[in-house]
Amino acid sequence: MTARDTNLPRLGQGFYWQDLVVGQRFRTFRRTITETDLVNFIGVTGMLEAIFIDAQYEEGVIPGRPVPAVLTYSLIEGLLLQSMIQGTGLASLEVHKKVLKPVMVGDTVFAEVEITGLRLTSKGNRAIVTSQVDIYNQRDEHVITYTVTRMLAGRPGAQ
Repeated sequence: MTARDTNLPRLGQGFYWQDLVVGQRFRTFRRTITETDLVNFIGVTGMLEAIFIDAQYEEGVIPGRPVPAVLTYSLIEGLLLQSMIQGTGLASLEVHKKVLKPVMVGDTVFAEVEITGLRLTSKGNRAIVTSQVDIYNQRDEHVITYTVTRMLAGRPGAQ
């Protein structure tokens, strides 16, 4: 029996704050928003607004099948959690969000992320990381923009 190599990089591990620099940019995978996503989201949250639950609703100002902006934001945050902050994110501290255009069932969204701030905390091996996140649809239309401030862990054993 051979000894396991415990120093192997972990697949899916998020970034430690030491891996990031202000100005660094990333792009997420794309994600198509389905009718099932909408139904599950409004069922869990109770967002039973007519424009979300009635496919034939004709009194709204947005034609088609819009989805709540918070669903789009949540899907992008899920992509970021799986890739950027998995295992290293300690807290989401603040979010400032602006919705620019509606997102519809069937739209495919992705985000571009830029690290805009990085500040060590006074307590231990962690930092406050601020990012600008811009969400686009499949037509490259800018649909949501937000700034998020998170606390990220540092590399184990570093100070």
